[in-house]
Amino acid sequence: MYPTSTVSRPVEIGLRLTGIWPDSSIFFRLLWTLVMGTGLIFQYHYLLIHFSTKELPNLIDGLSTTLPYNLLFIKLVVLWVNNRIFIDILTAMSNDWHEYPNMYAMIDKAVLAHRCSKLTIGVYSTAVMLYSTASINFRKQTDDDCREMLIKMELPFEFCESPIYEIVTCVQFVHLMAVASAIGMLDALMVTLMLHIGGQIDIMQQEVEKICPKDNEYDLPTAFVRSLINKHNKIIAFSDSIESLFSHIALMQFFSNTLIICCIGFLIVTSLGTGEGIRMLVKTLFFYIAITLEAFIFCFAGEYLSNKSQTIGNAVYESVWYTLKPRDCRILLFVIMRSQRRLTITAGKFLDLSLEGFTNSLKASASYISVLYAMY
Repeated sequence: MYPTSTVSRPVEIGLRLTGIWPDSSIFFRLLWTLVMGTGLIFQYHYLLIHFSTKELPNLIDGLSTTLPYNLLFIKLVVLWVNNRIFIDILTAMSNDWHEYPNMYAMIDKAVLAHRCSKLTIGVYSTAVMLYSTASINFRKQTDDDCREMLIKMELPFEFCESPIYEIVTCVQFVHLMAVASAIGMLDALMVTLMLHIGGQIDIMQQEVEKICPKDNEYDLPTAFVRSLINKHNKIIAFSDSIESLFSHIALMQFFSNTLIICCIGFLIVTSLGTGEGIRMLVKTLFFYIAITLEAFIFCFAGEYLSNKSQTIGNAVYESVWYTLKPRDCRILLFVIMRSQRRLTITAGKFLDLSLEGFTNSLKASASYISVLYAMY
């Protein structure tokens, strides 16, 4: 059965449960605000209490889980505040599907978006399972030792004894799985939007290929020219809406992911050759892959959009525009000129997201790991 929307079912369910989808109940927003806000207070309290170079590995371990929580909470707030822009994006996507329901480019991109969505959410869920398995201490508490919690928090009550420890651990696991699924869902949303706009560009290229002289008739129909220009304007407007919605999110993600990758890399490096090496690898390696994937998705989205937008001008240039009448020729030349201005996603209007930015982020993380390791 062919898909009828670029947004996959898991992404739609996630958007509904986080209160981002149009007409979602405000209850979900209040619930996420309460749960995330309370969890972050306990996590930051833990970091303040253990803020010491003597507890550097423990501090960084707590920071590596606190930063993704903090970033997700900010993402949700930004999407809630800019919900009108998101509704406009969904409306444009729905209109595109009504206009081109059986186009191969639309169906192909939708199938790919659904697969990427399942893969992204699956990676985060697997990371949580491995992280939880390696973090939970199944041994009984000794007199001088309190078992480590799944998420490092400073709770206002004693949790070391059974069954309180088991109850807290189960609640934290459910909370961690929900947070990881929400992060994966938002990353999948970015992939979905990029693939959708890529499908629209492919459709416009197919329309441009229809420009060819037949039976010495070199006039372009007015309806065709109007349709081509309107399609290009819709693509530009759709890209601008994505830029407005994700620009500030991308900026925070750029800096946050650099620090998170640095923290996880430091834990991996310092654990090698120790008795905790295997356990730490199981705990953090897939987590490291998931965070790196998140940074890669945003940077790849900007690179994909920039390169894809330039193909419009190339397609028009490779057509037989030079055989048309001067009036039609000038119109297509304007399309070529407009396509030379690349569509892109920026990080807070400061820099364009690209694969070069992704490699720079990894280089910066490696440099910070060296500094932390020297301090350690």
